[in-house]
Amino acid sequence: MGEIEDAIERADREAFTREPPKTLQGRINFLMKQLKTTRAVAAELDVTQRSVERYRKGERKHPPKDIATEIEAAVRQRWQPQVRKRRRRQAAATGGITGETRARFGYTAPVGTTDDGRFRRLTVHLPPAYAQRLFDARDAGASDQEMRGIIAEGFKDVYFQDGGGRAMGLSDVAINDIDYMDFDF
Repeated sequence: MGEIEDAIERADREAFTREPPKTLQGRINFLMKQLKTTRAVAAELDVTQRSVERYRKGERKHPPKDIATEIEAAVRQRWQPQVRKRRRRQAAATGGITGETRARFGYTAPVGTTDDGRFRRLTVHLPPAYAQRLFDARDAGASDQEMRGIIAEGFKDVYFQDGGGRAMGLSDVAINDIDYMDFDF
């Protein structure tokens, strides 16, 4: 996963109204409800069917670290999908998305002005159209670079050009060297 996708995933987790199961047995039982069979759960986690049965009965309580990480990821992916869908739909329709970052921004500017990139700490509320484009790109399997382009375009329009009120000669904005990026929607 790239930096942008990680930031969207963190924002999705913040939307949970209830925490996912904490115990191994609870997580396996949740996956069983979702996937219906031990064979399907085993295939999802890339373990044997017997291992899933042991985890479910509580005979085995401490799986290897990589398997435990896989179990947690599978549960989080399926946890409260309706809550996440509703939040995304609202962000894409009316609310927009707020991006907070510290990164190096570079841009193409007219001759006679500086176009040297520099680190900036920005918190920018992007309109719903950018949220929709970002979600669509993520769902389509876009690369981190493509999603950065969408965010950079939104920052250019909203922050650098102030919705068309300034810096009209600015043609391209690029986000490089991201220290951190967070979203809220």
